[in-house]
Amino acid sequence: MIMRSLLLVGAASAILFAPTAQAKSHTEVHPYLEIDQTIYSDLKDGGGTSAYTTAAAGIDASISTERSEGQISYRYEHRFGWDRNTGDSDIHTGLARGQYTVVPNLLRIEGGALATRTRNDIPGLSADPLVGNFNNTSQLYSVYAGPTLATRIGDFDVGAAYRFGYTKVDQGFGSSNGFGAFDSSTSHVLGANVGMGVGILPFGWNVTAGYDREDASELDQRFESAFVRADVTVPLTPTLAAVGGAGYEKIKSSSRDALRDSAGNPIIDGGGSFVTDTSSPRVLAYDQSGFIWDVGVLWRPSKRTSLEARVGRRYGSMTYIGAATYQPSDNMAFQVSVYDGIQTFGRQINSALSSLPTQFTLARNPFGGSIGGCVFGASGGGAGGCLNDALQSIANGTYRSRGIDAVARYSRGPWFFGLGAGYTERTFLAETGVLAVVNGLKDRSYFVQGNVTRQLTAQSGVDGTVYVNWYDPGLSVTNNALGMGATGSYYYNFSRNLSATASLGLFSTRVKDVDSSLIGAAQLGARYQF
Repeated sequence: MIMRSLLLVGAASAILFAPTAQAKSHTEVHPYLEIDQTIYSDLKDGGGTSAYTTAAAGIDASISTERSEGQISYRYEHRFGWDRNTGDSDIHTGLARGQYTVVPNLLRIEGGALATRTRNDIPGLSADPLVGNFNNTSQLYSVYAGPTLATRIGDFDVGAAYRFGYTKVDQGFGSSNGFGAFDSSTSHVLGANVGMGVGILPFGWNVTAGYDREDASELDQRFESAFVRADVTVPLTPTLAAVGGAGYEKIKSSSRDALRDSAGNPIIDGGGSFVTDTSSPRVLAYDQSGFIWDVGVLWRPSKRTSLEARVGRRYGSMTYIGAATYQPSDNMAFQVSVYDGIQTFGRQINSALSSLPTQFTLARNPFGGSIGGCVFGASGGGAGGCLNDALQSIANGTYRSRGIDAVARYSRGPWFFGLGAGYTERTFLAETGVLAVVNGLKDRSYFVQGNVTRQLTAQSGVDGTVYVNWYDPGLSVTNNALGMGATGSYYYNFSRNLSATASLGLFSTRVKDVDSSLIGAAQLGARYQF
């Protein structure tokens, strides 16, 4: 959402641009080649055993210097199916985040990229680890980048930021929900602020203005949002402050109509997308403007603990947002965020991507390397962040997204633990046009994810993951979907370059009263790291 992006130029600019403690410069680059052999079976329906061979190439790299910090984990794999139950396929999975300080305490550039597969439709079956033929999923790519300027002019803190984002979905299996499909979008987010901290005045203040625009290819959709607001921070005690703000905001979402057949029904192409009637006038899907406000409290008893909670009025109704962080040591971190915003699919992906840490611990699923759950911060950094709210399923049009995410990580000696959980609700908004049939529709999802890693010796270790996802599509004609899974892996390093891994997995997907699956899988793999 635009407010989350503009936190980069808000009152937190001083924190973001404060010098970070760097023990020393550190750079690692590890390209690799890998080959895996996987066998799997549907244990519920007695579907027999199938197999496929995977050839993969990837890179894991990180950098941490006085001016730059970033990490990338990318993997491309091609599967060679052994029978008709498993066809040949290609999968791209990867995550990158980074930032570079061009001028210390003045100008910084940051960016991120994501490649993964995500669900097409909430109620559909989908083997989350991408075992075998992965139906109801599509390949997704997303990238964002831009500069942030923060400086001090006299007694004033001044900042500005710009973000460009691009998201593309290759819906190789099409969409079955009848509401069209997301193809691609570009977005631009601009913001500026000026303010003063507590000191000269007995309170701090900040004035922020922003503009957000996204253009999506489906139905030539256009989203625009602009706002201006003033915020104040009034200290009540050395650790507690009252916060509040007010301003004006205007949000408008519009699109063109779909081509119709002789019966007046919208025409949908083979990929599940509406065929746009380029000659039709633009119609409003959402139009909201007016006065916005919120009030709350900010509690910071120490540099390692903070909590902020606000209640206000926005989007024509009451809103509740907040965030809490707790990091008692470099080895432990915990955070909770409560969010509420008007979203589109591409903008929400970019927003979730930008909230991830620049140094992270990525818990890849060994069966397909999927990315889509929680990403945990590295030692000394924050707790991490989750992509579940953005990737619960591909969404077309405009919607209001509300929910809560919680992430925790803990490491001690050879152990690492990560835990993420959350809930998200999307209310679709389409006053007119072909998407008006989903106006007011609400879908919901819940998720829990746990990861554990244990280094056994200098050459070996084990790791495991457990997850549960529950989806409510909000349609009377469809049913809830439940996905669960667990994986475990053992690795052994024969040398600095050569390693082997053995993995087991059990995955269950169930659409109530419709269909279900229980898949068991085993994998042996070897990797050569350059």
